[in-house]
Amino acid sequence: MLETLAENGQMLWENTLDTLFMTFGSAVLAYVIGLPLGIWLSVTDKNGLRPNRTVQACLGWVVNIGRSFPFIILMLVLIPVSRAVVGTMIGPKAAIVSLTVAAAPFIARLVESSLAEIDRGVVEAAKSMGATNWQIIYKVLLPESIPSLVRGASITVITLIGYSAMAGAVGAGGLGDVAIRYGYHRYQPDMMVITVVLLVIIVQIIQSAFNLCAKLIDKRNR
Repeated sequence: MLETLAENGQMLWENTLDTLFMTFGSAVLAYVIGLPLGIWLSVTDKNGLRPNRTVQACLGWVVNIGRSFPFIILMLVLIPVSRAVVGTMIGPKAAIVSLTVAAAPFIARLVESSLAEIDRGVVEAAKSMGATNWQIIYKVLLPESIPSLVRGASITVITLIGYSAMAGAVGAGGLGDVAIRYGYHRYQPDMMVITVVLLVIIVQIIQSAFNLCAKLIDKRNR
């Protein structure tokens, strides 16, 4: 196995970078979509700042449909979109399009859950002091929910790592592609083991980093 690692070290390194690029690139873009969507879901809830049953139902319907698609099918459906957006249907850049679409509804639900955990008394206190809804969102809800949002981000990123490995089956590159091409098609079990170990290490590092960040910013631990 060490010999295989030495022979393929450069390729494994490049594909590890591709995996990280797909994961964090899509995570950032998915939060650009999912964060405001989650806030909107929370605000329009029956116990939210501006309850709106119709808007809540429509948003929930869209989010649930987005979450119900199996990722491998979603990638195939979005091939024309990937080609239109990034000019190609294969490679890490193309995979980011599908990963973003897959993660955004998931993030929206995580954000909604994080905001729902906040003590309603804090919100009522802000209202009594004359704060507007936007001020409550940006100065109360989001700051109070940061530790929970950080933990939710770790779940999102780790899930995206799994999705990126799956995307390797359709030419996205990354460690998933290495595992499939070398470990499965070329019957090299040592390459399969190496890619799995690398993915486990990446997941452990990311989980530990996010847990540490959440602990440092959580006022309840002070």
